[in-house]
Amino acid sequence: MATINDNYLKLKAGYLFPEIARRVNAFAEANPDAKIIRLGIGDVTEPLPEACRTAMIKAVEEMGDRNTFKGYGPEQGYAWLREKIAAQDFQARGADIDASEIFISDGSKCDTGNILEIFGHNNIIAVTDPVYPVYVDTNVMAGNTGAANEKGEFEGLVYLPITAENNFTAEIPSQKVDLIYLCFPNNPTGATATKEYLKAWVDYAKANNSIIFFDAAYEAYITDPDIPHSIYEIAGAREVAIEFRSFSKNAGFTGTRCALTVVPKTLTAKAADGSDVEIWKLWNRRQSTKFNGVSYIVQRGAEAVYSQDGQAQIKALVGFYLENAKIIREQLTAAGLDVYGGVNAPYVWVKTPDDLSSWEFFDKLLHTVNVVGTPGSGFGAAGEGYFRISAFNSRENVEEATKRITEKFTAFMK
Repeated sequence: MATINDNYLKLKAGYLFPEIARRVNAFAEANPDAKIIRLGIGDVTEPLPEACRTAMIKAVEEMGDRNTFKGYGPEQGYAWLREKIAAQDFQARGADIDASEIFISDGSKCDTGNILEIFGHNNIIAVTDPVYPVYVDTNVMAGNTGAANEKGEFEGLVYLPITAENNFTAEIPSQKVDLIYLCFPNNPTGATATKEYLKAWVDYAKANNSIIFFDAAYEAYITDPDIPHSIYEIAGAREVAIEFRSFSKNAGFTGTRCALTVVPKTLTAKAADGSDVEIWKLWNRRQSTKFNGVSYIVQRGAEAVYSQDGQAQIKALVGFYLENAKIIREQLTAAGLDVYGGVNAPYVWVKTPDDLSSWEFFDKLLHTVNVVGTPGSGFGAAGEGYFRISAFNSRENVEEATKRITEKFTAFMK
């Protein structure tokens, strides 16, 4: 008889965002005239930049000509895209990253889960709490954890609480951990990390032979010149960190799918016999075996991000969402809520009022003003009592949603 991977049975009934969709759909069916505004999931709404669209149209035309048709491309990504990424995203910021250390993929969500395949099951793994759920769930699926307790914390993971008291930046652990997930600008709290803070983590990782999984999917939203965009801006990070990036939130590629993972060739880990193994070689082997690469058309669209027109259009697109975040942050603060994030980040992190749980606040917001956000408890036990609101929506919807909340806030809380 066929058997299953029992680790999947440790997971909660549903991933956070499908559960949100289930509740919203049930409400919509019962209230067909309700005008629901969704500020929950971090999906973009504005069109792809013109430079990307133009490049992709040209690439489609090339695919219609035998002389320019492309079949399988390099599993690691085309050199012309990797070279532009290396030069403009890393080398221009003083980060010593070579194009050969960049792997193009169809999503950083996929990569943060797939990376676990090349690491052993005996690693001590640290995650912040609250945290992007994929980090935890993929470790559960891989068999790296025990069962969950009543708070939803999985045995075998080291949880690093991030709260208002520590500015939503986790304290360096006193114990030794092997794999560390960090995300800045942070999803879900919108917090950012200084160079001094990231240096402390790099120093810790070097002292403990640890590896940092650094998720920089939202780096384009950093406007403060003193905040690093990449962990490789920190000296020594090449020896201790893997970085994940995405074109989803800067160029609107959520439905187009293109991302990248940086694995420095100087990064090593131990084999069972105690020998040092280059992580780059393992990831390259994994990708070459299990991945056929991102389509030529999509990679040409991503390449256009680095053109002069593309850079201007990306800046405008990111600026649009940052202005949405500013509106949300300012309006909800004026309504009397405790609000965090929304600066150098597209997410606003709200303290639920009147001791409401995260899901109670979700339901009240949905049923009273027909606005959808994300319950903080869905990101971990320490997220209980908080709520995430996304700036990814039209200006009209953002202004209408904040108007509903601020105008009806007093009545809404009664």
